[in-house]
Amino acid sequence: MRNLLVWVVVQDEGGRVLLGRRDGSAYGHGLWGLPGGGVERGEGLPEAAAREVWEETGLSLDPAGLSLLGVRRYEVDGAQGTDFLFRTLAWEGEPQPLHKTSEVAWFAPDALPADALPWIAPLLDAHLRRGARLTEQLRDVREARVIA
Repeated sequence: MRNLLVWVVVQDEGGRVLLGRRDGSAYGHGLWGLPGGGVERGEGLPEAAAREVWEETGLSLDPAGLSLLGVRRYEVDGAQGTDFLFRTLAWEGEPQPLHKTSEVAWFAPDALPADALPWIAPLLDAHLRRGARLTEQLRDVREARVIA
C-alpha cells in the first residue's frame, strides 16, 4: 500500500508545536501527533494540509501561506508512502479538538510527550531543527535517515 500524506507543523510565537491526541483513528489511536492526513484525489498538497488542520483543530490556514518544511519517504511494516511536511506561523481561530482528535496542546519541539507518535520527534529534529529537506524512514519508526 502506498500513501500520500500531509502534516502541518503549526508553531506559536514561542516556537511551540501544536499536537492533537488522535481519537477514533485506525492509526495511532490515543497518541499525540501533528495535524494531517491523506490527500484526496484532485486536491493540491497545500490545500490538503489546510483542510486537515481545519478538520482536526478548527484553525483556518491560507494554503498559500504554508511553507514546505520537507519530504519524508517511509517504508515500515509493509506500508510505503510519502509525507509532505508543511509549516505555518499564521492562522485564524483557537485550536480545539475536532474530527478524530480528543485534545490539543502546545509542546516545545524538544520536549514532546512520551506518548507521541514515535516518528514525530526524529521528524521534527531532522526537518525543523537541522533543516533537512528530505529524510527516509526504513523499518524502525524512530529512525530518520537524512538524505538532503
